[in-house]
Amino acid sequence: MTALNRRNFLLASGTTAVTAGLGIALVPGSGDAKASPAAAQSATGRLPVVPAAPSTAGTTLRSVAAPRGSGSYRRLADGPGWSRVTRTELAPARSGRAGRRTALACFVQFTDLHITDVQSPLRTEFFRAAKPGGWRPQEALTVAGAAAMIERVNALRGGPATGTPIAFAMTTGDNTDNNSQLELKWFLKVMSGGRITPNSGDASGYEGVQDSGLKLFWQPESTLRDTDKQHGFPHLAGYLAAATREVTSPGLSVPWYSTVGNHDMLSSGAYAHGSFWHDLATGSRKLQTMPAAEAQRLVKVVQSGKDPKGTAVRDAIKAYAAKARTVTADERRAPFTPHGYLAAHLDPAYKGAGPVGHGYSQANLDEDRLYYSFRISGDVVGISLDTTDRGGDYRGSIGTAQLRWLESTLTAHADETVLVFSHHPSWGMSNLVRDPARPGEVRHGGDELVAALRRHRNVAAWINGHSHRNKIVAHGSFWEVSTASHIDFPQLARVIELTDNHDGTISLIATLVESAAPHRTDFADLSQTGVAALYREFSFNAQGADPADLTGAAGDRNVELLLKKR
Repeated sequence: MTALNRRNFLLASGTTAVTAGLGIALVPGSGDAKASPAAAQSATGRLPVVPAAPSTAGTTLRSVAAPRGSGSYRRLADGPGWSRVTRTELAPARSGRAGRRTALACFVQFTDLHITDVQSPLRTEFFRAAKPGGWRPQEALTVAGAAAMIERVNALRGGPATGTPIAFAMTTGDNTDNNSQLELKWFLKVMSGGRITPNSGDASGYEGVQDSGLKLFWQPESTLRDTDKQHGFPHLAGYLAAATREVTSPGLSVPWYSTVGNHDMLSSGAYAHGSFWHDLATGSRKLQTMPAAEAQRLVKVVQSGKDPKGTAVRDAIKAYAAKARTVTADERRAPFTPHGYLAAHLDPAYKGAGPVGHGYSQANLDEDRLYYSFRISGDVVGISLDTTDRGGDYRGSIGTAQLRWLESTLTAHADETVLVFSHHPSWGMSNLVRDPARPGEVRHGGDELVAALRRHRNVAAWINGHSHRNKIVAHGSFWEVSTASHIDFPQLARVIELTDNHDGTISLIATLVESAAPHRTDFADLSQTGVAALYREFSFNAQGADPADLTGAAGDRNVELLLKKR
């Protein structure tokens, strides 16, 4: 957490579904990832299907969005793909393995969609007065961008290395941006399929920073020479209407599972629940700007991690209330509780391709528990953790009860391969603030979690997000795979194929994919596809963004990760 952008600030601040064509039962979480009869028939864990011919079509192996031209604003176009890098820190890459290997699992990871209600009074755009990256010009397009990513995944023929059909998708948190009931509804609808109108407040028009007349923010429909236009952002008549009109999502064609992130559980991704945040979210006063010196002071407070309830930010919002804009109040913007988050996932209206609950069960709801295990395939188990802290703070940790459950679950599946999912990566788990609901329970950080996973040799990978960058780390006996977000450039999802190489090693073959929106954009095209393409280009050009840093090195992108078979 060094250079501040809005991402950094907000970080700082029971039905069984059978995967179509695979015969693999994906069992939602009861803490017991039981094998289905269909899955149990495969003694080797091989998928009972004949894979299609492997294809790189639609992946970053074939092509990636790349900038062209020069200047402060650069258009995107088709660029050369990223080749696959073989990493052998944990096991050797023996020749001939591609012809021997059999698939154990194939799935896709989504992370950090940040489905955003950009008109909510609870948003903290005023921190852009401290740093340009404190607000993103692309944020109004998150729903269209997510729908385009789903279109891409649905169109994939299978895993690009093995051709194995994709069995499921897992979201690794920050599904919503601001702990909003409306954002949660949009997220569930875009993932499961349907029509979403990404508008709130005044149904007949937009009320947010992009029609405020403030030079601090991109004013797309105004001739004002705002700070973003000075960096090349265009004048786009009709943009706000396009950003708030109905979006149609096909929904994922495969079952999908959900992991919770700090933006899902905390206001602004950092603050514990309280009446002030509820009243602000549902009210009619929206603070859009404050003096730069005050914003800088608050940034330091937030980054210190010593204000989990957001007292300093709350007091500043009150102090500058006279500068707030009057907007249309909307009760749908109310923050949701953990119980509400679980109940919404369990709503059959959002089943989509299944399962009901998307990993969460009635037991999770009854116990107010946001972690679970599930069956991936014959001898592969998934574990989804809750690394958020309800006491407040963008950084992660887990409580003792969850750590004990994790160790018990890993022991129970000692003879199987385990994949662990969470929102926070190990390097983002340094917040040991105790949960106010469990004041006597110790919290455990990333180093402790790495040590626990290393004690169980059946763990093959820990897959997460949060940092919005591609980064892959070897931890002695397992790989930690962290993937870039869907909101910041390069806007990626990751396909992961787990294979037995039949030579004493297994491989995790990870391939990044972009959304189905074309790389080239057209400022005159404000269709759903057109704005999804602009979403990517605007994210590349956002002030304060560092596309190269978030994209990662070659060894963090398309990879084959070798490890020893137990």
